[in-house]
Parts: sequence; C-alpha cells; structure tokens
Amino acid sequence: MEKEKRCIAMVPSPGLSHLIPLVEFAKQLVSQHPNFHIHFLIPTLGPPTPSTKAVLNTLPPTIHATVLPEVNFQDLPHNTEPATKMKLIVQHSIPFLHQALQSLSSNSHLVALVFSIFSTDAHDVAKQFNLLSYVFYASGAVPLSFNLSLPKLDEGVSTELWLDSIPIVHVPGCSKPFHVRDLPTPLLGKRSSETYKLYIDVCQKFSLVDGLIVNTFNELEPNVIRALQEREFQSGPCVYPIGPIIQTKSSSEANGSICMAWLENQSPNCVLYVSFGSGGTLSHEQVTELAFGLELSGHKFLWVVRAPSNYGASAYFSGQNEDPLEYLPNGFLERTKDQGLVVPSWAPQVEVLGHGSVGGFLSHCGWSSTLESVVNGVPMIAWPLFAEQRMNAITLTDELKVAVRPVVDESGLITRDEIAKVVKRVMEEDEGLELRKRMKEFSCRAAAALSEHGSSRKALSSLANDIEKHFSGM
Repeated sequence: MEKEKRCIAMVPSPGLSHLIPLVEFAKQLVSQHPNFHIHFLIPTLGPPTPSTKAVLNTLPPTIHATVLPEVNFQDLPHNTEPATKMKLIVQHSIPFLHQALQSLSSNSHLVALVFSIFSTDAHDVAKQFNLLSYVFYASGAVPLSFNLSLPKLDEGVSTELWLDSIPIVHVPGCSKPFHVRDLPTPLLGKRSSETYKLYIDVCQKFSLVDGLIVNTFNELEPNVIRALQEREFQSGPCVYPIGPIIQTKSSSEANGSICMAWLENQSPNCVLYVSFGSGGTLSHEQVTELAFGLELSGHKFLWVVRAPSNYGASAYFSGQNEDPLEYLPNGFLERTKDQGLVVPSWAPQVEVLGHGSVGGFLSHCGWSSTLESVVNGVPMIAWPLFAEQRMNAITLTDELKVAVRPVVDESGLITRDEIAKVVKRVMEEDEGLELRKRMKEFSCRAAAALSEHGSSRKALSSLANDIEKHFSGM
C-alpha cells in the first residue's frame, strides 16, 4: 500500500444489504478523492456467500478487503432477530478487528474508521488507535433522527412495553408523529430484552462518533436533514448527506438474461416489479394472496418469489434451499404465463428498475430498494416487513407522496382484492400518474444532488476535507 495515501478502514454490518451500500460509498469516495485508499474489514458468521464474493470482486485497485475470522456460531443465542445477531457478530469480532487494525496501521497511514449501524462497537477500537470514527447510515434521515432521539425518549418510558406508556412519538424534522407500532422492530418487544438493550446501545454510540454519513440527499428529506444539522450545531456529530448511493450494476447475474429478455417484449411503464429485497419473506398464506392478487389485477408483473416463512426476515443471513415455485397456487404459473414472469429468489434489480417497461415497484421499503426506485423514477407500493421499513413506508406515502400502501385486514393479511386494487391505483389510475410524476421529479433532484456542484457531492468533499484537516493539524 502507498504510505503517503490516507487509509480509511471500513467495517460493514453482516449481511449483503449493509455491505453493498458501504462498498458503493467507498467507490464514490476514492473516485472523487484519490488521495484515500480503503480497506474493508468484514465480520462474519461463516464463509463469504457467492453474493458477497460477487460484490467484493467489483472492488477497484484502491479498495482492499479482508474477511475477519469467523465468529463461533455456538457463542450466539439462537432465534435472535437480524439486528441483534448482526451486533453480536461484530461484538465477538472485536479482537479480530483490533488485530487487523494493528497490522493496517503498521504499513499504511490509517486515519479513520467507518462502520455500519450495527458495527458501532468498532467506535471504541477506533479511539484506541486515535482514529476518526464515522457511522455510515445506510437508511434515510427519518430513522436516523429517531435513533438519535431514542436514548432520551427511552428515559421517559416507565413501562416494560412502549405501547403501554406512549402511543405516538415525535421525530425531529417530521411534520407528523409516528405511532409506536411503526417504530423499528427491536423496539416492539420488552425493554428488558437483550434485543432492546443492544439497540439502545447502538443509538447511544451515534452521539459519540465524529460524523454521521447518511445515504440520503437534501432535496429528498430537507426538513429532517435540517433538524439533524441543528443538532450538529449544538455539539452533535457532523452530518454528511451524500446519497443516493446505489449500485450501478447488480452484483449477481442470476435470472438476469431471462428477466431482461422478457422485459424487452413489454410496453413502456406496463410492468409491476415485485420484490421484497435480499432477505424478506412472506407467510405461505400471504404468498397465496399475493399470487391471486397479481392475477386479479390483470396487469403485467415480474415477481421475485421466495419460499414462505412466518418470520419476515428469515432469508436475511442465509439463502433458501427450497424451490419457492412449489408454494404457488395450483395452476397459477400456467394461467399467468402471458401476464407475468415469476423468478425464484433473485433478479437483477438495478437493471430491472432502470428498464422502460417497468411502471411500478411493490417493495418491502428497504432503503436501498427505495433509493433505486427514486433514482429510476418508479412509483411504489409500500409493503414493509421489518427493521425501519414501516417508517420508510410512511415517509414514502405521507411525506413524499410517491407510494400507496395496501390495507392489512384484522387477521394481519393483505387480501387478494386489496392487492389487485392497489396495483390498479398505481398502474392505471390518475393517482398512479401523479405518483409517477412526483417520483420523476425526485429522480431529477437525485441526479442534481450527485452532479459536480450538487449538495451530495459537496457533502462528500466536506467529509474528505474534514478528515484531511484533522490530520494535517496534528
């Protein structure tokens, strides 16, 4: 490595949805500021998956990666939800991280440590090496604003469950309050649980870092970003809105040629793309209702289907070995062969959303998927499953007005009739045209933010300059 270049170490949270945006951010940083080189230090529970390897294979020469030794599976509690598991994997990787940083600092000019939301235990290690520390927040400004407020909010809750104490929560920068049931998943259980305590610990560390790098842009969430910057003015960490950072090419080619060939034969804006991200799953009953709902809508669709599970994030850490097509209703594939394309487990989402025939996106509202939809100007049907996705869904429907949300019935199910109804609202009614128009406006604003004199480009330069100034003055 070149000793005269500044080296920044980056620690993603486990899981593809955390690795990809951090890798894309690193590429932007070294492309625009070649005086830096990056070294990824990746905590893991097992060998890198093919998808992880595919992402790491896209790294340019100025970015290196080291997969840290595997954490012992037996050291982790079983049946924990993804956020807890991610934090515990990183927690158990701290000795390996310390060792790796020791090696890096001996043969490069190591200046900063950037880590994902559930890798905040790396902050203490950064301080041991006298490094600047930054959280890379892969989601939007709304959940970040809430998370920064959470430790203080928690002090005001006197009961074991939030719902028993406060029904709504005001988030700085948001015009409307959020109902407690729409808060991130770790807060919906008991406050005495390990999941809850670990989440509070993550949010407390947000206030200790030198900066918060947020994958959003001023023109998308102006009021919330303003609130974050007012907090910064009152001695909080610096805030750098540098988004939208998305993949320019899908990391896997699975089902790619099938999807793109099929889309080529469709009319402009006529296809609804249906996908629940890299880990989202539905119950068997809900998969059945979704199938019938798509069929009833009469609209063209491209559906990435997964084997069902009663736990919405069951595919997050590991792929599924079952054939998901076996769980579809009898005769569905035959009846809809001229209406839709169903592919198992994976599709090249970046390329699909960028195709002119796609006119709507039924999504779990993960932030990376949301930004991909924004960049491509595709209106959404919001179907959140876990994590902060309910907050994202409310932002998309109520604040940005670029999405509609199906109504859940008393049993917790979204029925086929409701699905058909929302598909028609987005794909054929005047409401859908208005959603598309607004999304196209945000698409233009996203491009402007990333342009040479745009707000996000300036924020990235500000981050690079702040790192340089800190070490030039030492």
